[in-house]
Amino acid sequence: MNEQTPEESGVFRNLTNYGDAGFSKFIRRAFLASAGLDETDISRPVVGIVNTTSDYTTCHRDMPQLIEHVKRGVLEAGGMPFVFPVMSLGEILTNPTTMLFRNLMAMELEEQLGMQPMDAVVLIGGCDKTVPAQLMAAASADIPAIQLVVGPMSVGSYRGERLGACTDCRRMWGDFRGGAIEESRIHEANAELAPTAGTCMVMGTASTMGCIIEALGMALPFAGTAPAVSSQRLRLGAATGRRAVELARNGLRPSEILTKDAFRNALVALSAIAGSTNAVIHLTAIAKRLGIDLTLDDFHEVSAQTPLLVDCKPAGRNYLPDMHRDGGMPALLKTLTPLLRTDAMTVTGKTLGEMLDDAAGPQDWQTTIRTLDEPLADEGALVTIRGSLAPEGAVIKAAAASAHLMEHTGRAVVFDSLEDLEARLDDPAVGITPDNVLIMRNIGPVGAGMPEAGSIPIPRYLASQGIRDMVRVSDGRMSGTAYGTIVLHCSPEAAVGGPLGLVRDGDEIRLSVSERRIDLLVDEDELERRRAEYRRPDAPARGWRRLYATTVTQASDGADLAFLQKE
Repeated sequence: MNEQTPEESGVFRNLTNYGDAGFSKFIRRAFLASAGLDETDISRPVVGIVNTTSDYTTCHRDMPQLIEHVKRGVLEAGGMPFVFPVMSLGEILTNPTTMLFRNLMAMELEEQLGMQPMDAVVLIGGCDKTVPAQLMAAASADIPAIQLVVGPMSVGSYRGERLGACTDCRRMWGDFRGGAIEESRIHEANAELAPTAGTCMVMGTASTMGCIIEALGMALPFAGTAPAVSSQRLRLGAATGRRAVELARNGLRPSEILTKDAFRNALVALSAIAGSTNAVIHLTAIAKRLGIDLTLDDFHEVSAQTPLLVDCKPAGRNYLPDMHRDGGMPALLKTLTPLLRTDAMTVTGKTLGEMLDDAAGPQDWQTTIRTLDEPLADEGALVTIRGSLAPEGAVIKAAAASAHLMEHTGRAVVFDSLEDLEARLDDPAVGITPDNVLIMRNIGPVGAGMPEAGSIPIPRYLASQGIRDMVRVSDGRMSGTAYGTIVLHCSPEAAVGGPLGLVRDGDEIRLSVSERRIDLLVDEDELERRRAEYRRPDAPARGWRRLYATTVTQASDGADLAFLQKE
């Protein structure tokens, strides 16, 4: 831990360059006085508070209230809170996808952490890409930091059925496409799918990252699962503010918490909750900011040893408020103790093992968190695969896939773009059958910023026959709230000449989850001929999208900008 001298801490960190440090301090005092701050205020440790409030990020609706409680905690502990804005990434109101801008947010925040005076920072996020972006920035800037999320929504209800965004959104939309429910019911249910402030209450990406921050040791206990509208969420805000002041004083940095052991603990938690496949990309990106080599094999190895313990949609039946009621992450981590590296340090100043000493494990009356002796499902909720169609790797969420499709060979039907998909998917003349393998390409990091379009809809005329799943393969992502037998993140992607770009309609594709393989069954001479004809698409002409497309790494390396990763 690194104690700061008075000259290096508080409001006198990161002085403006005038060539005269004394003048920099003098004029800084003047402008802080204009904000109503006196000598007592400016003598305190400074805690920055990241504000990602935005009308475009509806999940963060109650963030202003949460920030007030964080500020209260900072002041109670003798610190000085400084709230500052960072770009906000709301998945539903962003085109083409927030994933395109995750690295931009991370880069902006990293710069703000280094250019403004603060002794510690509270990272407040929630919606999918905000939390990984903040952790990436904190890992690179390496100033004392603690994560706080806005928390999950409450569960809705419609005609006696519990509903939640967005797994039930997808299920109901699929039923509507198949003619099982009428349009009027879709409109009625719409108001109950996301009934309160907060992030999706199923085990989508936001909930997954909320759980993972506790496993990584970067948040206080229960911070990942306490409902957004609960008083506990506000109390966590105050407690996080108080802890941030302690971090400012003792200098405990992210690099001392986010170790190889901490990432392994995160992988164990990810497997036990059957978390979002997006966490594979995000955890890899965060690790590589610290020079930690986290590979797809690491994910598979841990998943193969960790049973599914949390009964939450889309792999189960329940929701995050149920998991919180049944003990939250402390209860889950307690039962996972034999699989964890308990010597890993946490932001509390205690090791994970010390923090869990007083935690209660799952109780007999609880239903959402299982024990190792009575898991919800066996090991292998997440499987990483390779093969001639994905030489550098791909991912499938086996816990949310159909058992009868885990070993499957079928002929490909290829879509070259989202526009192509929309134009042809529902056309009976295309002749798609349930045995076909649907290929969606050119939606990887370089090709399209990696949107959540990998969960290709079932063609309407098949959905009307009761078909709810098919094998689908892409170089893009899918929402953590989605389900199905879907192979994602195929690397290298089509847009950089990956094998996915060589597939033609009618080619046979073989998926074997048991063998961890996805293969294109076309002879090498034919593939060589196709490679000779391939033309890489032009990069965007200017701005962020050009910088992104020309420097982003592949999904297997975290889809970060290459020059931001630590060697």
